[in-house]
Amino acid sequence: QVQPVESGGGLVQAGGSLTLSCSVSGGTFVGDDMVAWYRQAPGKEREVIATITWDDGSRHYTDSMRGRFTIYRNYHENRAFLHMNGLTFEDTAIYYCSVKREAVVYWGQGTQVTVSS
Repeated sequence: QVQPVESGGGLVQAGGSLTLSCSVSGGTFVGDDMVAWYRQAPGKEREVIATITWDDGSRHYTDSMRGRFTIYRNYHENRAFLHMNGLTFEDTAIYYCSVKREAVVYWGQGTQVTVSS
């Protein structure tokens, strides 16, 4: 069982930055795990922001998210991150980390990001 755990959410002013962190509770990221960040705003569907492959660090972004969001991982800390800048009210959402391992997707509980205008 893989249990992703997100942290780093909170309240931030518009124009500010925030970095979210994802780790695996009681375990580690391994091999070709694919780590993804999603978000779900109130009344909207969950949308993918970016993905990163654990072993080689290759990254992909949803076109609309490219530029203000950066996904990366720290191999030695065993954490994946999502750095966000230029935040706007529209970025207010619950942000989720997921880990795909051996064709099974595991989800974290999410962390709330609220951007004040």
